[in-house]
Parts: sequence; structure tokens; C-alpha cells
Amino acid sequence: MSAKFFVYCAMTCLVLYSLDAVNINQIFKKNKVFQARIFYLLLALSLIYLTTEFVYDFFLSSKFI
Repeated sequence: MSAKFFVYCAMTCLVLYSLDAVNINQIFKKNKVFQARIFYLLLALSLIYLTTEFVYDFFLSSKFI
């Protein structure tokens, strides 16, 4: 297994934990549950990808590895 897999696992936990603080009920209209879930899923996936790439590239460019 590569190191990137473990970074993805750690960032997934961190992003999902931090997204609990976002109140998306104020963004969407009432009875738009499906759109809110799609937005939440896409937001989570994009944040997981971006944070993983940042952390992985940061450690690759530094002298730690």
C-alpha cells in the first residue's frame, strides 16, 4: 500500500469531521433534501482530494521523506 492511501484515509476522517460544523440548512430552500445531499457529497469529495494532494505534495517537496 502506498503512503497516499493512508493520507487519503486520514484526510477523509478529518474532512468529514470538519464538515459537521457547516450548517447547510441555511443555504438551501425547504424540501430540497436531494440537492443538499448532492452538494454535501461533492463538497466532501473535493475537499478530501484537495487536502490530500496538498499534504502529500507538501511532504514530498520537504526533506522529511
